[in-house]
Amino acid sequence: MTAKRAALITDSYKVVKRSRREEKREKRAPSPPQKDTEPRPLTAREIELQELRQFDQDWRYGPCTGISRLQRWERAAQHGLNPPQEIRDMLLSADIDSDYTHCLWSDYPL
Repeated sequence: MTAKRAALITDSYKVVKRSRREEKREKRAPSPPQKDTEPRPLTAREIELQELRQFDQDWRYGPCTGISRLQRWERAAQHGLNPPQEIRDMLLSADIDSDYTHCLWSDYPL
């Protein structure tokens, strides 16, 4: 005689679980294709403004709030801190543009 195995509750749900998984796979939208875009190259103005921001963040040349970049550069040169000459050249070439003359934190109130 062969003994009958007791029926388990999971025996009746195996097929149902498989179909639900398949339905979820079908409902899932395909992922969008990834673009292989390279970042656009920076313009000369953007490169210069990045260098000026780095100059603003360099505390070796003293605080920069309340004065223009050129004033800060001249003060640092007067105290023998050797600020980069390229920064002064950039500031003198674009002395009208406020993006060049004002420091990074000029938009924030004191």
